[in-house]
Amino acid sequence: MIKTVLITGCSTGLGNTTARKFAKEGWNVIATMRKPDQRLAAENPERIFVTELDVTKPASIEAAIAAGIARFGKIDAVVNNAGVSILSIFEATPLNVIRGIFETNVFGVMNVIQAITPYFREQGKGTIVNITSNMGFASNPLLAIYIATKHAIEGLSESLSYELESQNISIKLVEPGAMLTTSFTSNTMSATQDLSIPQSYKPYYDYMLQSMMNYPFENADENQVANQIYTAANDESDRLRFLAGPDVEETAKLRWSGSEEKYMTTMRDLLGQTAWRNR
Repeated sequence: MIKTVLITGCSTGLGNTTARKFAKEGWNVIATMRKPDQRLAAENPERIFVTELDVTKPASIEAAIAAGIARFGKIDAVVNNAGVSILSIFEATPLNVIRGIFETNVFGVMNVIQAITPYFREQGKGTIVNITSNMGFASNPLLAIYIATKHAIEGLSESLSYELESQNISIKLVEPGAMLTTSFTSNTMSATQDLSIPQSYKPYYDYMLQSMMNYPFENADENQVANQIYTAANDESDRLRFLAGPDVEETAKLRWSGSEEKYMTTMRDLLGQTAWRNR
């Protein structure tokens, strides 16, 4: 029996790569995006169906679910991939910008889960894969808003992994590290351009931004992360978290295998915070 997955945020980047991965493996794919681009469907019209979905608009989500079911007959899994980010100084980040990021990264995920859960419950099963980040259990400077949203989804997912088990619905978390991707990074930098940096923060901001460019770990590529998303969607165990990328493996070891003091000291060194203080 051919399975069907609905994936959010498929216009570019990881969502696009993940849609191709599932289709290659023989799944039907409902590839959703705010502005439908049929080029993805044209590559594999038998397996990929492109339709509009804006995670901030519940009616759009309901319509995409209905269109996907009409096209393929059912949905077995949902991948919550759509997300946005900015680099900013928290103090100077306008509340409307913060709320906008939460609308997509947190409430958007909640919207999709609430829309698909009744269907999965009536179907008797289903899998929801939420994409977070190693920043869902660790933190960097300049990314406070993005990191806050990913921490929120980590907590939401862990709680729902217990709650939805009663309805035979599985929750999975895929936690990518830094990826060799252009779209998410370029979109982040584009959103950042309109934000002002207070003069007193400017030397620190520039220094830490440069430290990020000299990332100490090997990056993952989108194919590695897409493979892990596919693994999570097929997993029938109680496993919740799926790490994706060499750097996230290292971050997880630091976060969970030692003391809080060791973790904070090591992260300050890796992020350049210690060098900043001692400059």
